[in-house]
Amino acid sequence: MSFTSRLRAIPVDRFLLMLIATVGIAAVLPARGEVAEAFDWITYGAIALLFFLYGARLSPQAVWAGLLHWRLQGLVFLSTFALFPIVGLLVAPLADRVIPGELALGLLYLTLLPSTVQSSIAFTSIAGGNVPAALTSASVSNMLGVIVTPVLVLLLASGSGDGAFSFDAIEKIALQILAPFVAGQIVRPLIGGWLARHKPVTVVVDRGSILLVVYAAFSEGVVAGVWSSLDWQDLAIVVLFDIAILAVSLSVTTLAARKLGFNREDEIAIVFCGSKKSMATGIPMAGILFAGHAMALVVLPLMLFHQIQLFACAALAQRYARQTKAVPTPSVTEAAAEERDSVDKAAATTNP
Repeated sequence: MSFTSRLRAIPVDRFLLMLIATVGIAAVLPARGEVAEAFDWITYGAIALLFFLYGARLSPQAVWAGLLHWRLQGLVFLSTFALFPIVGLLVAPLADRVIPGELALGLLYLTLLPSTVQSSIAFTSIAGGNVPAALTSASVSNMLGVIVTPVLVLLLASGSGDGAFSFDAIEKIALQILAPFVAGQIVRPLIGGWLARHKPVTVVVDRGSILLVVYAAFSEGVVAGVWSSLDWQDLAIVVLFDIAILAVSLSVTTLAARKLGFNREDEIAIVFCGSKKSMATGIPMAGILFAGHAMALVVLPLMLFHQIQLFACAALAQRYARQTKAVPTPSVTEAAAEERDSVDKAAATTNP
């Protein structure tokens, strides 16, 4: 068996392995001085390009059509931007007593983020749920998150430790994220079709921008010496808090969908869209919202939560699929492959 085949057989998200490798490189070869400044500019451009491509790919017609299912969209919105923040406000003070303050802030921060796009659609498709509704919910969540998340950080986390949110971040968000997104929407009729046919372009920019931000953030942490105060017990506690946050969100969204009388397909979309948090949006945004070396610790709970939600939702999608006599996905690796296929299909239906 070749090395590539062995790597594909590993039941772990390969992007997680890339993140771990990036952290390792930052630990051994952190960016310093002029190199760090150059990485800051490169990262800035990569994030702006990422949100430009997001804007160019998203179909406004699909979003408006999906919004007609307002009860489903409203429940997902409340889960993402109300339930999660409430859980975060309860968890953060408890976490602050047992782990470094930046990690506790990171737990709160992850609860304020929008939902994922790719994973929400993928697992909804695997489980046999309402894919168009999932596409709309996830897309609207990310659109609103550009504005709602900074506001929530301002209201709920502005006094939580070093490197907290400042009003200057609003201007940075507007220039680096919102403006490119709007520009992408404007030129979408010209390049949207080309992007739909060339998915690797967006994937490379998506993954690459996150890796750049992670490298820059962890390099700053290494240079500042913040990792000397962190041990494995801290990481274990963060994982436990992440699991608790995800368990609450999955339980509440499932119960609410059933109590409110949604059918099975809608319930699946609600559960998978309402329980996710986006690392693709969260890490680049954290680079703007949280200044200095604290950012490396702030994003760590989100990175761990991302992998936990991938495993948990893969298992849950498998269970839904069995119950609906669909073909289940036996591993996280295959779930990731299904994610790519379902996103491509959804994008094909929403691009003219």
